[in-house]
Amino acid sequence: MIEFKDVSISFPLPEGGRKEVLNNVSFKISRGEQVFLVGPTGSGKTTLLKLLYMENRPDKGSIRIADFDSETIKKEEIPFLRRSLGIVFQDFQLLPDRNVFDNVAFALYVTGKTGKAVKMKVLQVLSRVGLNHKKNRFPHELSGGEQQRVVLARAIVNDPWIILADEPTGNLDPAVADEIQKLIIGLNQQGMTIIISTHDYRLVKKFPSRTLAVSNGTIVEVDPASLGS
Repeated sequence: MIEFKDVSISFPLPEGGRKEVLNNVSFKISRGEQVFLVGPTGSGKTTLLKLLYMENRPDKGSIRIADFDSETIKKEEIPFLRRSLGIVFQDFQLLPDRNVFDNVAFALYVTGKTGKAVKMKVLQVLSRVGLNHKKNRFPHELSGGEQQRVVLARAIVNDPWIILADEPTGNLDPAVADEIQKLIIGLNQQGMTIIISTHDYRLVKKFPSRTLAVSNGTIVEVDPASLGS
């Protein structure tokens, strides 16, 4: 499903030179896996996710996501790659002037879908995340946990193969974070491949799965039980 092969990426520094983020990184993630990416802030977790949806490109090496390859993909093909991905952001990025229904429906409208098919699909995914009863509410009327459920609904409404979640519980208290993680586990059990970037080691240890640690430009597989608090 996903393969990084000898991937390196760096970014220019204001004072000159470059900051190396990943150096000669290789790993694979199989279809249907749930994987945590852990590491301190600034270690490169978000950069790695951006490489997956090809907002960033590697300086060298290659990234393969299903049938898409960073070395051969054309610019006009990137939107088709991104339609196969569901992306969950820490800061929600909901449209403040649209209600819950329209925030989720927007992800369908941009792919050209209209009419009854949109309504049925949106109501279906809102039911999956437990928010059908809040479909007419606006983001400012929701709790943080409810807003993140809307973000999850928006991420899955196009039936993606892969969910990329960047600190999805970072702004939530532990009890609400656990609820969101249980929803994500449910999506994984339904067949979606899940990659979760987090620095919440409590969450990783409570809901253990394959864990990759990003540090000093490298990625190593670690035992969740070995992580600190």
